[in-house]
Amino acid sequence: MRRLMRHPAGPAAAVLVAALIVLAVVAPPLLGEQAAAIHPDRINQGAGAAHWLGTDALGRDLLARTLVATRLTLGLAFLATLIGTVGGVLLGALPSLLPRRTGRLVVAAVDLLVAFPALLLAMFTAVVTGLGARGAVLGIGVALAPAFARLTHTLTASVAGADYIAAARMLGVPPHRVLARHLLPNIAEPLILNTAQAMGSSLLGLSAMSFLGMGVQAPSYDWGRLLNEAFGHVYVTPAVVVAPALAVALAGLAFMLLGDAFAKAAAGADQPAGAPVTPVVEPAGDAPDPDAVLDVRDLTVAFPGGTTPVRAVSLTVRTGEIVGLVGESGSGKSMTAAAIGQIVPYPGIVAAARTALCGTELTALGPAERRALLGSSLAMVFQDPTASLNPALRVGGQLTEVATLHDGASPAEARARAVERLGRVHIKDPAAVVRQYPHELSGGMRQRAVIAMGLMGTPRLIIADEPTTALDVTVQREVLRVLREVVDSTGAGALFISHDIAVVSDVCDRVAVMYAGRVVEELPADALRRARHPYTRALIGSLPDMDTDRALPLATIPGRQPSPADIGEGCAFADRCTLAGDRCSAPPPLTARTAGHHVACWEA
Repeated sequence: MRRLMRHPAGPAAAVLVAALIVLAVVAPPLLGEQAAAIHPDRINQGAGAAHWLGTDALGRDLLARTLVATRLTLGLAFLATLIGTVGGVLLGALPSLLPRRTGRLVVAAVDLLVAFPALLLAMFTAVVTGLGARGAVLGIGVALAPAFARLTHTLTASVAGADYIAAARMLGVPPHRVLARHLLPNIAEPLILNTAQAMGSSLLGLSAMSFLGMGVQAPSYDWGRLLNEAFGHVYVTPAVVVAPALAVALAGLAFMLLGDAFAKAAAGADQPAGAPVTPVVEPAGDAPDPDAVLDVRDLTVAFPGGTTPVRAVSLTVRTGEIVGLVGESGSGKSMTAAAIGQIVPYPGIVAAARTALCGTELTALGPAERRALLGSSLAMVFQDPTASLNPALRVGGQLTEVATLHDGASPAEARARAVERLGRVHIKDPAAVVRQYPHELSGGMRQRAVIAMGLMGTPRLIIADEPTTALDVTVQREVLRVLREVVDSTGAGALFISHDIAVVSDVCDRVAVMYAGRVVEELPADALRRARHPYTRALIGSLPDMDTDRALPLATIPGRQPSPADIGEGCAFADRCTLAGDRCSAPPPLTARTAGHHVACWEA
């Protein structure tokens, strides 16, 4: 509810909908007699002191009739929305219950119904079922169902491939139980959000049906019926259409805005409720490193509810250098990369004393200048190349986009550059690969294609976020060799993110170890065996080597890393550390112990 109230349209929509519900409850008993009273001497009067919005052809007060009609209008709209929602969800879920061929026929039928104009479908259904309120409700419900069916089918298809669905089917759970217990609960939120907007659509549709004479019939009346009765006198007394027309417009707008506000509020539903934590950082006092392609000081990322996954992280990446960022899953490595690349998801808040790329402070640039610098000087290589490449586009088309957008290259020049860059990352027959789709490439080729995409510009910094995690050992070594060659040949710097300290020690020049959102140790890669922080030593100790006694269990780190929302003020590793003492209740600063070796530990 708080998120809904923070949306600009949320409070106004909520107030309007609440007012409509109150009117629907109290208006008929309070104003019912006044709305039904016939006054032959006041027929078709304009607005006046006795009747603020005039009277109809029988002298009845139009304002009172409009207020009383709120109950029937909202009630019919609710029934139509219920029919459309339930019918659409069941229709959209059918393909997951039926055999594949029959399910495709249902999907084709839904696509055909979606293409048919909704109001014409509603009118056709009303004619078949009979004119009146019942026919109009059924017509609008049938008209709403295809859109809900399409939405349900799309959402169901997106969830159907999840591992827990496959596990349920493997266990022999009947299809209807898979649908009821596993599929529908996981897609309920967008369906509920869409229902609020569907309420507004059904209200407008029912009013249109009644206005055309196909909906509510006399002596009953809703807002559309009142418009129908008043339309013949609009040129004589225009005020007679004001009340019902305004009611239809405001009610439809209220439900539409409420649905939109719910959808926007749901965008932050994954974050815990509470006020956002605004990171506070002091300006960087030290001078920027002139050789650094990336210079970050006190980088902090916070989310509403007190969740802070990155806490005062400082990193420097110099020309021709690969810096490894290593730590357990959840330590804040990927969020650090997202903050550097300016892609932290909403509603995250990023603050830093300095975020300099190629000597330029990013926060000092305007949006267009920042996009241009990031697009040309920063290359991001993500963990899953399948998700990084658009399956509907050829590889060449995706690579050339960088050159045409940021460098103004012609299509022929961009294509030639794409072939050259693919060859640089050791892809065989690059001229053929640019014509292929991502699914035609192996995992290693896709990862190298993503690296080539980053090289389409002139990147000074390459951020590789666990680029070898999903690859086998042989392909992993090839990709790491390509990354090393690219850095050496272009002079770019690289930030290599991984949870595998063995891989980091093999490819990187320097290593920064992260734990619970902080850098706890930074040292040269060839000095890892001389690490001083207990966490770094534990990571190294958990790596088996040729001298490891296979009769003994592998070394592990007891306990678990705290979540970003549960990190206290002291050393986050204290609960798992054998050296923890009284001083560990205060956060240890990252201090220099030897040249190039910094440690954040009171006891090390």
